[in-house]
Amino acid sequence: MNTIIFDIKPIAKITGREFEALCQANPELKLEQTTTGEIVIMAPTGGETGIYNAGLIAKFWIWNDQMKLGQVFDSSTCFALPNGSKRSPDVSWISQERWLALTPDQRIKFPPIAPDFVLELMSPTDNRIDLQAKMEEYIAAGVRLGWLIDRKNKSTQIYRPSGINQIVESPDFLLGEDVLPSFKLDMRSFWV
Repeated sequence: MNTIIFDIKPIAKITGREFEALCQANPELKLEQTTTGEIVIMAPTGGETGIYNAGLIAKFWIWNDQMKLGQVFDSSTCFALPNGSKRSPDVSWISQERWLALTPDQRIKFPPIAPDFVLELMSPTDNRIDLQAKMEEYIAAGVRLGWLIDRKNKSTQIYRPSGINQIVESPDFLLGEDVLPSFKLDMRSFWV
């Protein structure tokens, strides 16, 4: 059996339009672009993370379907953030008013908007420092509430524009605060 090793060299910095073309030409890849134009190839998640991601999307979708306050997006959605980066949070939500303010063409492509809420679920392939920087980037771009969930260490980091971020150890519940009214995420099954 032969082992194949890929040596992926960094891709030169490209424009937003070139990034969009790159994504269209390579739909099997999950790509992001940093504020400096560098391309980030996102590793696929494993089975455990996939199960939890699917459950999270379902919980947010059910809440949103009942409340009718906005739109829920999965990790395949790439947002063109105001800072120039193109990012795909694991779960995100945008209020209906802000979503409808975009043109139909903007809604079809990479929406040029920062979500109101983002969630990142750490997987074994993720680097904590990179994800924390990504969360800070989301907040700086206009996200109003962010959760970084770390199942391995049984903690959640909560990010807010006020800069008053907190780490909560093994929380039973996470609340949507004023961003996701009446949303309550039961976290007890995350820590088993």
